Amino acid sequence: MSLEKDTLDLKVVAESIRLVTLQTFANIGFGHVGGAMSIIEALAALYGGELRSDPNNPNMPDRDRLVLSKGHAGPALYATLCLRGYFPKEVLLQLNQGGGSLPSHCDMHKTIGIDMTTGSLGQGMSTAIGLALGSRLNNINNFTYLILGDGECNEGQVWEGAMFAAHKEIGSLIALIDWNKQQLDGFTKDIIDMGDIAEKFKAFGWHSQTVEGHDPGKIKAAIVDAKRYKDAPSAIILDTIKGYGCSFAAGIASNHHMNFTPEEMEKAIKEAEDRLKEVRDLANKG
Repeated sequence: MSLEKDTLDLKVVAESIRLVTLQTFANIGFGHVGGAMSIIEALAALYGGELRSDPNNPNMPDRDRLVLSKGHAGPALYATLCLRGYFPKEVLLQLNQGGGSLPSHCDMHKTIGIDMTTGSLGQGMSTAIGLALGSRLNNINNFTYLILGDGECNEGQVWEGAMFAAHKEIGSLIALIDWNKQQLDGFTKDIIDMGDIAEKFKAFGWHSQTVEGHDPGKIKAAIVDAKRYKDAPSAIILDTIKGYGCSFAAGIASNHHMNFTPEEMEKAIKEAEDRLKEVRDLANKG
């Protein structure tokens, strides 16, 4: 398979995830739209082939693990798991509903396919390290993937974990940092300017690289490269736009958790459907 065809196939996966995520939000009329949209290409690269998993055997011991530390982006992961066959689409109607299996933030005890409960920002670094070390102690040859927000990197726990993971040479830990340049209270440069996040992780002893965060082919290539480093954890900085691919949310200041009108969502869904058709047609021609 050519690199171009592989990238097109991953774009089909990404646009499928984006469409289903928007449809899921449409059922409740509000949600963490911005941060969900900006990680979709990363999820496509992972669940499009790089993350070893089996929806027919979700608890297989040697599966790769994913810790979505920015757990408020759970709706994008739910859509991904649904498309991978972990549960039927009607389950998505349970998003944020009392007694349902899809809470606003990820919960491993409620949702099949979720490896770690998350939402308390910064703590995902520690739990991902624990999962990776546990696999090492049990002689399980797998990878642990961690998705962090850039605003989340204000948390000191992230950097304590970064030091520990490098000291322990946890090469099976690959972190993807959603550098969308916004957080709950505003733009990251105005809250706590993190500067060059890639260089910070490098200084802490991590293999570090920055890629276009809305190109799943480039993200996949970065993951493949990261897997070559056996004696150090890896950080992949995803240069993204918060709310990407959603016309009423992309780049605006108030897109962390937001309400929207049915008309706004109808327009965004139609645009997502058109993009999916376009990339699917290109992939089929390839």
